[in-house]
Amino acid sequence: MNIALVFPPFHLDQMYSLPPLGLINLATVLRPSHHRVRIFDFPLAIRQKTLSMDINIYRKCARQILEFAPDTAAFSVQCTTYPPAVRIAEEIKRLNPLVKIVFGGHNASCVDELTLLRFPSIDAVVRGEGEMTFPELIRGFEGRICLESVAGITFREFDEIIRNPDRELIEDLDSLPVADYTFVPPLQEYRDACGISRAIAIMEVGRGCPHRCVYCSQSIMWKRRTRTFSTGRLIREMGNLAENFGAECFLLAFDQFTARRGFAERFCRGVIDAGLNHFPWYCISRLDTVDKDLLNLMRKAGCETMCYGIDSGSKKTLAFIRKDIDREILFDRVRETTEAGIIPTLSFVIGFPEESRQDLEETLDLALRSAATGNTNILVQMTTILPGTDLYENYRQKLVREVDTYFSLGIEFDRGKRIASDDALIDADPAVFCSFYNLPCPAAALEELNKTAMYFTIITTLYPRSFLSLSLELNRSILDLFFGFINRVAEINAGTLIKAALTPGTCLAHFSDFASECLARRDIVVRDYIPELVRYETSLLRAGNAGTKPAPFHIDSYRTCDLKPVRSEKISIEQFTFDIPGLIFEFKCGLFPEKCPRRDVFLSFSHASAGTTEVREINEFGFDFLRLCDGQRSLEQITCQLYSKYGANKEREEFAAICAEAAETLSKLEILAPFAPAQS
Repeated sequence: MNIALVFPPFHLDQMYSLPPLGLINLATVLRPSHHRVRIFDFPLAIRQKTLSMDINIYRKCARQILEFAPDTAAFSVQCTTYPPAVRIAEEIKRLNPLVKIVFGGHNASCVDELTLLRFPSIDAVVRGEGEMTFPELIRGFEGRICLESVAGITFREFDEIIRNPDRELIEDLDSLPVADYTFVPPLQEYRDACGISRAIAIMEVGRGCPHRCVYCSQSIMWKRRTRTFSTGRLIREMGNLAENFGAECFLLAFDQFTARRGFAERFCRGVIDAGLNHFPWYCISRLDTVDKDLLNLMRKAGCETMCYGIDSGSKKTLAFIRKDIDREILFDRVRETTEAGIIPTLSFVIGFPEESRQDLEETLDLALRSAATGNTNILVQMTTILPGTDLYENYRQKLVREVDTYFSLGIEFDRGKRIASDDALIDADPAVFCSFYNLPCPAAALEELNKTAMYFTIITTLYPRSFLSLSLELNRSILDLFFGFINRVAEINAGTLIKAALTPGTCLAHFSDFASECLARRDIVVRDYIPELVRYETSLLRAGNAGTKPAPFHIDSYRTCDLKPVRSEKISIEQFTFDIPGLIFEFKCGLFPEKCPRRDVFLSFSHASAGTTEVREINEFGFDFLRLCDGQRSLEQITCQLYSKYGANKEREEFAAICAEAAETLSKLEILAPFAPAQS
């Protein structure tokens, strides 16, 4: 039998494509059989420009699949890709009615009967884990076993829809074969197609979640149980992916990596002992399952970034979600995470149906304060309604369709818009496509919530400390101040081609003036350091966007006194009259002071590796020296200008030697355009 495993088309510029691990697992378990199996990764095809996005995309996908002459086409479908999967399935059936169509995945598992009822082109749904169920379903299609005996499927028998009993979860995950990545293109193709720096492999570490958050389908899928692969197997798989498939970075797929401390510790020590800790990896965790010692061990084992699901800053909303998070430990955990050298992402969700304006403000306040501690990524999302969840079951009568949230984007194939027939499909069936719908929220209009989710993270990324300080100084709510800035930017951009309410570029261009305008309207400014804090964060951003460094010059090509040193383009220097380093330290500790001591501070900002910015405090001589290194003045001229201020009690020749040594040292540090010392 020819079996096509289909990853439906999907594309968002800001998201990179990864190999479809679920389909790889299915292909792997089918490999020992006599079947021919092929994975069709349409998101990768879009990235590689072998599949064009237009109104005919589904027809093209169907024809590519049919060229393989499949007997069965099985689709891995999630919320966003449900409409494309349905449309491709219908086209396949139209062209070849004999092909069996199978759906699987979280979404399909929760709307299995509805899917078969609504869409006659679909023959069966695999519910839950597919590694045992799908091969049995194939044997049923071949007539080797009776379909009624296959646990975990819902299928069509003529005009009847039959739902077999659930299949028990796989007790021993190690009994599954190791995912065979030869079924997909090399990892380097995914890396290059997405324009990212490292080839990423997904490595499944475990399955399940013991919690019961109101919006989450994971606990339903996995029956609130957690299972992990053995650490020995995981270490071997990690080495295999690195050595044989070119993996340069790992995404550990498991919602609760640190839920069992012993497991996390064994994994980390195993990675270290195997010498694999130079490979960076990412995981998902909870604040209450880590501490300083575990975080340090994880970093030593290669953990580079991790995600904490915070969800809300409101105790009332957290109770609604059924999430037991102690916000009092948040700042300590974030600080411990960053001090260990791990960059945390804090995930927040807004727009729950019982959320008040105050609840929303508390969430944004916590997100902003978390960002202000530094080295932290903030993710803000609108509530997504998933089938089968308590959120859907309790509020499905209130579903409306007003805005596209993040998890409904990615299928805009008609010149940047969703295909009209997809919208018609979604409009006709909120029960199947509920993730494209919204729930009204007392806190704010849905359009306002959507703008907050889309653009607030620009503020938390670019100006978290300044924006928080401005909000505190003005005694103005974060949401009100945020939309005040959004509206001001809209006024400035009126009549231009800029359509987005806020971009990193417009934020950088206009926030400083906005802050100044706000402060100018106040008679007394308590936090008088704010303008300099804005300038500090602006300097960080400009250094991070620095261009390439100038071509090097060589000291042996010139007489030393004739050199015209020039500061590297990736370096900027600033003078401050407040103790900005001390202020930043207080922010890092979760303190947000009204006052900042005055002192002259001289800082250099440099663009470092991996897009980071390094800040150094320099002395006044270093600042003045670098300020004069503009490529126009010779070293002799710089020495003359500085001698009257810094050359007391020194002969001119001695001071000239000090300046020459400073130029050479700064060149080695790439603060000045590099040059080589004179040859003797």
